[in-house]
Amino acid sequence: MRTEELIGALVADHSPSRFRFARIFALSLAAAAIVGAIALFAFIGVRSDLGSAVQSLRFLAKFAVTLGLFVAGVGLLRRLATPGAPVGYWRFAPLLALLVLVVAVVLELFAAPAGSWGARLVGLNARACLLLIPLIAIGPLAILLLALRRGAPSRPALAGAVAGLVAGALAASFYATHCQDDSPLFVAVWYSLAIGVVALAGSALGSRLLRW
Repeated sequence: MRTEELIGALVADHSPSRFRFARIFALSLAAAAIVGAIALFAFIGVRSDLGSAVQSLRFLAKFAVTLGLFVAGVGLLRRLATPGAPVGYWRFAPLLALLVLVVAVVLELFAAPAGSWGARLVGLNARACLLLIPLIAIGPLAILLLALRRGAPSRPALAGAVAGLVAGALAASFYATHCQDDSPLFVAVWYSLAIGVVALAGSALGSRLLRW
């Protein structure tokens, strides 16, 4: 049987169970969020000035990027989990989060003195960012990959990568409540690298665990 015929057969067989998988997928997202929150509060904690930080646009911009990427990744992942499902415009959805980040960076460059750009980019927590975001993402990524095994993604490496993107963005959202570096320059470099590491891990795991 050719790949196209196999996918067509899976789509036909999958229709009655779509509702069941939708529930599994939704529960996996809830479980991933709970596990990420537990990792944050049990091992890391939030920043001491969180109450005043929420009044800063730079602080809020971090969540506009990470949560925007999370929502976009969830929409894309849901479609990749179903064989033959059209991805459509969701393939471009993560670019919206990138656009928000680019705008934030440009505004930061205009607002901050040029002499401070390097310090803002390097920040104080680069190593912690690269370590803690992937660590927080381990549980959520494992949960999402288990959920995807109940679906039938026709592109396992890509589905795994997007699962990593979702888990990384979720972990970055939690980590952002701990991180003292609010500059968009810092977020553009270190948050992106950390999320990218999780996405690469998801792709490698997905190519093995989601293959059928």
